[in-house]
Amino acid sequence: MLETLLSFAFATSILALSPGPDNIFVLTQSIVFGKKFGLATVFGLISGCLVHTTLLAFGVSAIIKESENLFMGIKIFGALYLIYLAYKGYKSDATIAFSEENTLRKTTRQLFKEGFIMNVLNPKVSIFFLALFPGFLFSASVNTVIQFYILGGIFMLVSLVIFSAIAILAGAISERIKKHKNIGHYLKWTQIVVFLCIATFILCG
Repeated sequence: MLETLLSFAFATSILALSPGPDNIFVLTQSIVFGKKFGLATVFGLISGCLVHTTLLAFGVSAIIKESENLFMGIKIFGALYLIYLAYKGYKSDATIAFSEENTLRKTTRQLFKEGFIMNVLNPKVSIFFLALFPGFLFSASVNTVIQFYILGGIFMLVSLVIFSAIAILAGAISERIKKHKNIGHYLKWTQIVVFLCIATFILCG
């Protein structure tokens, strides 16, 4: 149980550190306007994850009760989806750019709302949760709804810590990115490896 939860926390931390639309948006707001704006975005994004966790917890738990074979199909789908994300990452541009001209100033309240809505209305987040969480269920005796909420809580806590650190340290991070042009390339391949490793874990688990 503890080993599975630690593996999930580690996978979540690597994913949170990998370049993606959420953490790049946090990074951009923090660099251009300051950490307060980046943190407002972070809290909005993390709050949205609670909605996806709830939908997943009650929806997939019902499926598990109905059919173990159907649940196995969900796990296979999850692994294949992660492999697809790894392929998309491979084909994507690894460049990370910041532009004050293309970043409109907003209030912290607006950024919180934008982060929340952006997360809740993004169907890719629900699909990603569906792909990731079932492979890390950790107990045959604990109610699956509770397990999903525990995994969701870990996901949100780890992401909150890492995204907040990105927002607070954005100035230093931006300078390093400017000095080390290949950092996006390294992060891109880290994300690809993580997706493939998690897919393997789900299929073999």
